Amino acid sequence: MANPLLRAKRLIVGRPLATERLETERLTKTTALAVLSSDAISSVAYATDEVLYVLAPLGAAALSYVFPISAVIVGLLVLVALSYRQTIFAYPGGGGSFTVAYENLGVLPGLTAAAALLTDYILTVSVSISSGVAAITSAYPSLASKAVPLCAAAIIVLMFVNLRGVRESGAAFSVPTYAFIAAMLALIGTGIAQLAIGDTHLSVIPMHPTQVPATAGGISTGFAFTFLMLRAFSGGCVAMTGTEAISNGVGAFKAPASRNAAMTLTWMATILGVFFLGNSFLAQHLHVQPSTTQTVLSQLGHSVFGTGFMYYALQYSTFAVLVLAANTSFADFPRLGSILANQRYLPRQLSARGDRLAFSNGIVALALVAMLLVWIFHGDTTSLIPLYAIGVFVCFTLSQAGMVRRWMRTKAEGWRWKAALNGVGATATGAVAIIQVWTKFTHGAWIVVVIIPAFIVLLRAIKKHYVRFASEIQLDGTTEMIPLRHHVIVPVSGVHKAVANALIYATAISDDVKAVYVEVEPEKTKTLQQEWEAWDTGVDLMVLTSPYRSLIRPLVEYVSALENTGPGELVTVVVPEIVPKHWWEHLLHNKTALYIRTAFLFRPRIVVTSVPFHLGAAHRLRDLLDHDEQIEEERLRAESGPKAPPQTPEAA
Repeated sequence: MANPLLRAKRLIVGRPLATERLETERLTKTTALAVLSSDAISSVAYATDEVLYVLAPLGAAALSYVFPISAVIVGLLVLVALSYRQTIFAYPGGGGSFTVAYENLGVLPGLTAAAALLTDYILTVSVSISSGVAAITSAYPSLASKAVPLCAAAIIVLMFVNLRGVRESGAAFSVPTYAFIAAMLALIGTGIAQLAIGDTHLSVIPMHPTQVPATAGGISTGFAFTFLMLRAFSGGCVAMTGTEAISNGVGAFKAPASRNAAMTLTWMATILGVFFLGNSFLAQHLHVQPSTTQTVLSQLGHSVFGTGFMYYALQYSTFAVLVLAANTSFADFPRLGSILANQRYLPRQLSARGDRLAFSNGIVALALVAMLLVWIFHGDTTSLIPLYAIGVFVCFTLSQAGMVRRWMRTKAEGWRWKAALNGVGATATGAVAIIQVWTKFTHGAWIVVVIIPAFIVLLRAIKKHYVRFASEIQLDGTTEMIPLRHHVIVPVSGVHKAVANALIYATAISDDVKAVYVEVEPEKTKTLQQEWEAWDTGVDLMVLTSPYRSLIRPLVEYVSALENTGPGELVTVVVPEIVPKHWWEHLLHNKTALYIRTAFLFRPRIVVTSVPFHLGAAHRLRDLLDHDEQIEEERLRAESGPKAPPQTPEAA
């Protein structure tokens, strides 16, 4: 059974890599741009949509605010990128917002950053995948009903690709990312050129704009207008998601890691800013309206490229990069999970690298949670977006505030202007986080407000468990070793070879051995007792009645009575376990051995051990013994071959 599974694993994941190969698995700048920046770059596919969804009800005049709002967001992006460049050089080990906040602001701010990051990574996968599928369903509306299965399939593919290792996943994802960059440059360049010569027109394909009534002019002033402008701004801030990914994954870069990471961050921020401003500029001047059937990018593609090859190239590359944007989370979530696990805030399993030197457990966990989220929200990007960017800006704020504290503590060269830059950035992103909670609270943001504190409680509870665990198992050399009286119980179902094997083992570890038979069918008990007496093993047979036909409860009660007779009592339950030769034969046998182990798992001073009896093993063992005897006989014949006659003294 193991061989087919192993072969399948090798085919999908690849052969194991030695630990010394870790350095060769690190990323170059061009590959890292695809792996760690795809989340940020791909957000231009839906960021302008989020601004338009809010502005559209205000009427055509309000659309003139699309570009100014986008310009403010890009200015904020530049500020955050400059701040994270400093973080990269100050913390070359990675960890990003969590490490900065934890070391400079304390445990609670650090855990807040960690909870926000984990939430953001999960939502990144869900939003990116659902947005990518939306790009395809915009081109092929008949697939709209299959959105959730398509999302799940994309997540599974990403999971397996990432399980193959960082370097291989980076190579696989580079082509789609750069194809999207080329398509976006073509869209923005061609669109601006067409606007300049005045021959651009909206697509003639019928649109289905969002069913929002046009708003009277009275709402265009006062508090309501200001609130909607702030809400449009907070919606567009999803363009900044993923900006922190490079600072979290500095350890994934080739040496010099900090310099390469900083350069990649600069490239990413430049590309993102140009694309976001270009999209918003075209959307404003082409009077694009948000639609329930087509994304803004799809409408721009129709307007600029028509329905030819370039339109479909844009849509396919958008789908690819949005799906691959989730790879940023698959690169950073397991890495952050490993850092938290090493500090005992997450299960230890997340700190281990798999066969391909990737954090496999973290990759699988992220995929499962993301698929659950996509299923709950039916793969609808608009439903997921309000949950999205809040955690990101919480991380931005805590990271920059932590850097201010670090500069003030270390007094490093240029610390004043660096602290001022981080301080301005922290104030700005903190204000954005408040605006997002305020403007999106009733649209789903309350879920994040609940999830992040719940995450913090979970992280602290895990840490508390590990601290208690370490304290309870610590041996300081003064612990009293209490002499034990060792009882061994062997549950039996009859007289057969599996029971014989278990009795041999039991009598080897103790002189106090009893066989126990739970009587479910009384008519069979007398026959068993007669066979046991005839067998004459020297081990007493105890019969436990079970009026309710339970095999486990009478055994548990009997063993508990033995264990409670004194403080030095130890009971070992030796379970005979029959192991079929083929996997499908397991379906033909009960799982009594498993039930017994489970029943005693959480009971102190009771040890449960299984003695397996492998069906078909006797024949294989006999063949091996016969083979060994044949070899030994041949060796003895060779050693006792014809000998030379003894020499006489004269001959000597």
